Amino acid sequence: MTDTSQITNGQVLAATEAAASGPEHVEVPTAYDAILLAGFGGPEGQDDVIPFLRNVTRGRGIPDERLEEVAHHYRHFGGVSPINAQNRALKAALEAELASRGIDMPVLWGNRNWAPYLEEAFTEAADKGYNKLIAIATSAYSSFSSCRQYREDYARVLTETGLIDTIQVDKVRQFFDHPGFVRPFVDGVRDGLAQAIAENDGLDVATELRVLFSTHSIPSTDAAKSGPDYRGFDEHGAYEAQHEAVAQVVLDQAWAELLELPEHAGLRGTSKPDWKLVYQSRSGPPTQPWLEPDINDYMNEELKGGPTRAVLIVPLGFVSDHMEVMWDLDEEATETAQELGFWSLRTQTPGVDPAYVAGLVDLVLERVNGTPTSERPHLTDIGPWYDVCRPGCCENVRAGFKPAAAGVAP
Repeated sequence: MTDTSQITNGQVLAATEAAASGPEHVEVPTAYDAILLAGFGGPEGQDDVIPFLRNVTRGRGIPDERLEEVAHHYRHFGGVSPINAQNRALKAALEAELASRGIDMPVLWGNRNWAPYLEEAFTEAADKGYNKLIAIATSAYSSFSSCRQYREDYARVLTETGLIDTIQVDKVRQFFDHPGFVRPFVDGVRDGLAQAIAENDGLDVATELRVLFSTHSIPSTDAAKSGPDYRGFDEHGAYEAQHEAVAQVVLDQAWAELLELPEHAGLRGTSKPDWKLVYQSRSGPPTQPWLEPDINDYMNEELKGGPTRAVLIVPLGFVSDHMEVMWDLDEEATETAQELGFWSLRTQTPGVDPAYVAGLVDLVLERVNGTPTSERPHLTDIGPWYDVCRPGCCENVRAGFKPAAAGVAP
């Protein structure tokens, strides 16, 4: 049982009645008018790239010359990020899943950094009389950029649009260890292991195959502040702990399922491959510590020279094949593996996998039905995560606390 003795619950900004006092888990049924799908956003043409990157880095004073260094990733793909198309597909998949269950709940979509913006989504909600929203952010883990920044944007937009006293917005819990999110990774790792064995004659899985679980690096100061202090995570906070726990679950389950296949019965009794949590996509100055090791550095410094012959790259921190997956993994990390002579395969992200889509709807229904905490599915000892974020959770150390919805202040 979590020790909450250090928490003073205060009124939660823009929350529904059941969440307003700040409980960890809301076990009171709540009738929501609509779902808000909140995305990161991405450019949809060459002319959008620099304005988009200005939005992403707003307030940091980064000149366009430096932004152009990142822009070439987008320009390589015609200036079009796949993320908006993926969110359109996810929105449609959610609507289809809701309809198949007979649930009449519209899905609105708004982005933090590109059209359609959150401002448009909240304004649409107000125009249609949708005053109680349940938000799904397209990030599964706990950190400033993957959780609190969305919550701060909800508060900012509601204030700037004058809707702060009209619209209430709650959020689903972080879903890093929900079965619906985890299942596509298990499927991908299981199938990837089978493919590695099939395409590498005599591969010793235990010693010559390495599974690299990759996620977006974040500043070490932000990592340390991810999750509530009283949980007792180490200096890398809940962000790394959640990834580590899920990686172990994914590999254990994928290995168990692989051994159930008749063609791999001979592996029973042997050791599963080693794995490592690695990072990618850091964007800060070299003087600022970010979570390490970088996936390319790890392959070059730790795996080079044997006995590794094959690497399975698992994009564990990502919900879809957006730019960080397509460029940093499919281009850069794959090139590094090739240069080192490794066979490599990048496994799938959840995308619109039916298990993932159904899981997101299940998360919404937890709040609609007030599902008891003891009945909420979770695959690690860390979960189920909180419905209402805890005080001080996921602080942006550089900017300090700003008003944020769906969490207890600050």
